[in-house]
Amino acid sequence: RELLIGYGQTEASPITHLTDPHASIEERTSTVGLNLPHQEVKVVHPDTGATARRGEVGEVCFRGYHVMRGYLDDPAATARVVDPAGWLHSGDLGAMDERGVLRITGRLKDMIIRGGENIYPARIEAVLDEHPDVMDCAVFGVPDDRMGEEVGAWVRLHEGARVDPDALRGFVRGRMAHYEVPRYVWFVDDFPLTVTGKIRKLSIREQVKQWFHEGDPRFAAADRPPRDPAPATAGT
Repeated sequence: RELLIGYGQTEASPITHLTDPHASIEERTSTVGLNLPHQEVKVVHPDTGATARRGEVGEVCFRGYHVMRGYLDDPAATARVVDPAGWLHSGDLGAMDERGVLRITGRLKDMIIRGGENIYPARIEAVLDEHPDVMDCAVFGVPDDRMGEEVGAWVRLHEGARVDPDALRGFVRGRMAHYEVPRYVWFVDDFPLTVTGKIRKLSIREQVKQWFHEGDPRFAAADRPPRDPAPATAGT
């Protein structure tokens, strides 16, 4: 049997994309494929609403007969997700290639804005997940008086594993830009989960914000390297 990946949301009735069973294994496992017929799809810059170029990350939007008319008795909520031109703003971040194949990269609400740089946690999580000692992780924005936000990570290691935070950062630094390297690293035994088993990042962010504002020792004790290390500098 061929396994296909479908993508969409309830407000779009609900499937908008499906992978092609004849596509390459890379495309079938790392993208959501092409949009289904009789609908329009675009990717827009979240800050300006302008259509993004092919390959650029932005918010995924849909338009067509399948888009909902609105939330029941809640016009304000409807206006927040369906614009006057009829485009449904999904809240998902993604990029579309030259063929129209869509790759989902994360959630708009999870995006970290550090000193004007847009950082996508899903990219960093994918790299951390490649580390042999990492069982699970969650990357999120941490309040910072200077940069607005810094990159933080909760990391759960495999049983019996031991890894130094700086070694974990070095693993990320060798694969990503310096501003994507987690400045804060917390090793945890578990994560707050939804009823479907997904990590509740909102709960994590609120917990860390509380530590930040209260001067909690768990925040102060988080292992932190110097800010913005030069790419050629060894160690932290």
